[in-house]
Amino acid sequence: MRGDPENESFLPTRQSLLSRLKDQEDQAGWREFFDTYWRLIYSVARKAGLSDSESQDLVQETLVVVARHMPEFRYDPARGSFKGWLHSVIRSRLSEHFRRARRTTQREVTPAEPASEAVAGFWENVPDPAASELDQIWQAEWERNLLDAALRRVRAKVSARQYLIFSLATLKETSLATIRRKLDVNVAQIYLAKHRVRKLVRAEVAQLRREVGEAGP
Repeated sequence: MRGDPENESFLPTRQSLLSRLKDQEDQAGWREFFDTYWRLIYSVARKAGLSDSESQDLVQETLVVVARHMPEFRYDPARGSFKGWLHSVIRSRLSEHFRRARRTTQREVTPAEPASEAVAGFWENVPDPAASELDQIWQAEWERNLLDAALRRVRAKVSARQYLIFSLATLKETSLATIRRKLDVNVAQIYLAKHRVRKLVRAEVAQLRREVGEAGP
């Protein structure tokens, strides 16, 4: 499952890619889709409480559902974004995972070995993955991947030195004195790099939102 970390970032699915996915034999298109979304799906599953192996299974299950529906899928931003549809698919797969887990627990409890209250009530206390908490997890992971994609785009547009200054000052919150000493730059250069790169990042985030049909955050 793991790919090249340098190439793993969220990129919104363009209508052209969705059209390609209608062809089940388009391996390059499906590979692009997998590289785009597997980490997002995996992260949501992990934060919803699944183990590493369960989260990997959920990634595969989600891709199977997407593949099954792609031939009839019609991308219409006016009716809703692909982001929203994918969210509903993941939520459905998580709900099914929790239902299977409940059934397994019930089968393991026999009359000869009654479950303790803790075991019997465990699944009753598991948060419903369709509840608002999951929606918050999804949104947080989406936003994080959106920002990662914007940063990768900007990194390819500015000099390595400017991006390093921005990264140290903004992302890592390194003190100005430390940056000046490490990179041999003055305060004006630091503020200039921060301003320029931050402006580009905001522009890229806005562009990414337009590409997935999001009007705002």
